[in-house]
Order: sequence, then C-alpha cells, then structure tokens
Amino acid sequence: MLKIENLTKRYGDKSAVNNLTLEIADGEICAFIGHNGAGKTTTLKACMGILSFDEGNIYIDGTSVLEDPMTTKKNTAYIPDNPDLYDFMSGVKYLNFVADVYGVDTDGRNDKIFSLADKFGLTQDLAQPISAYSHGMKQKLAIIAAWLHSPKLIIMDEPFVGLDPKASYILKEMMREHCERGGSIFFSTHVLAVAEKLCDKVAIIKDGVLVISGDMNEVLGNDSLENVFLELEGGADND
Repeated sequence: MLKIENLTKRYGDKSAVNNLTLEIADGEICAFIGHNGAGKTTTLKACMGILSFDEGNIYIDGTSVLEDPMTTKKNTAYIPDNPDLYDFMSGVKYLNFVADVYGVDTDGRNDKIFSLADKFGLTQDLAQPISAYSHGMKQKLAIIAAWLHSPKLIIMDEPFVGLDPKASYILKEMMREHCERGGSIFFSTHVLAVAEKLCDKVAIIKDGVLVISGDMNEVLGNDSLENVFLELEGGADND
C-alpha cells in the first residue's frame, strides 16, 4: 500500500530525513515512533505530497506521489497534528465540502456523515460554526472528514492528542476496521502503550534515520515498546 524508497529531505545542510526506506502492506497499521524533531512529520507530509523532498520516491498503491500526485491524494486521507479547519463553516458544511472535493456520491452521503458523527457524539454540534468547537471537537471532525471518502491509506500525525478516552477507543476501533477491509494506516504517536497493542508494525526514527522497523512482535521480542524505544534512544527522555 505504502512504499517509501530512500527518502531524503534536507533543510540547508541538515537532513531532516536521511535515506529512509519503509513499506506498509495492505491491511497493516504501522506506528511511527520518534522523539520531537526526529523527522516524523516531515516523512508524513512527504507521503501526502504536501512537502517536496530531495531524493527517493514514495508510492501509494503502486502510484508515485511525484508522477501522479492527484491519484495518490484521492487514495489517501491525512490528519495533521493540529487540524487547520475552516472556522467560518459549520461542521456539516465542512464535511460536505470535503466530500465534494473527493467526489463522494451524494446518495448515502448524509447517512455516512451522521453515522460517523454519532460515533463521536458530534451530531448535535454539526450545525454550529467550527469556530465554536473545542480542540477535541475539531479533532473528531477531522477524523470524520478523513474517513468520508473511504481512502485506501490513512496517514495521521498524533491523532490521539486532544481526544477523550471514549473518542480514543472509537478511533482505535475504526482504525482496526479500516485495515480489516484491506486499507492501511501509517501514524505517528508518543502514546507507546496504544501503539504496542494496536499496531501490526512499528518504525522508529532517530535524527532523521530509520533505526528499526518490522513486525511489532519481532521488534519487541519479550520487551515493551517503551523499553525498546528508550534503549534505541540511549536511555534519554527526549519527549
């Protein structure tokens, strides 16, 4: 589903990401772990075609983000760490706008919008302007928008930040259901306990370099993800 080949992104003399290669198969959830500034967000934005890169290539469902960015964007959804929504719109108008952008069929669209909103207890707030939403409500709206067009690949940057425990549980269920239908998810998180229980695969990046990746059970062995991460970080707490 997602294939990153020798990705390198430089800012002047500094490499934010250096020669990163990673592959995520259909049906896999992969956690992307690293300290602040390790290169996680840079990698995720490069996968989405939001950020250009200096070397390498990225393929989504076999299509290059460089050669056919429109097709790759149609097949993906992205939730940034701080969703930048249109505050002047109401929640329901924003969701319909996103659905229009992705060409979601109008037949059954409302059913899908309100079904997802019901999951997060947001239905009663959809008529309100987004400017009146709390951070957690905006996060829920961004999640609903990401799921609307049934993308093959969902990329998320710290998706659990700002969510209450119930919403976090619902999101985890949605992630697993998405992958059971053959989709894939690539997301960054500092919540290592969630990543350990939820994910099939893990990739750990340090100072722009991928230091380990693979099946979660194989990477962990008899250890915890927290211990593996801290050992690779040299025992330092960089968060």
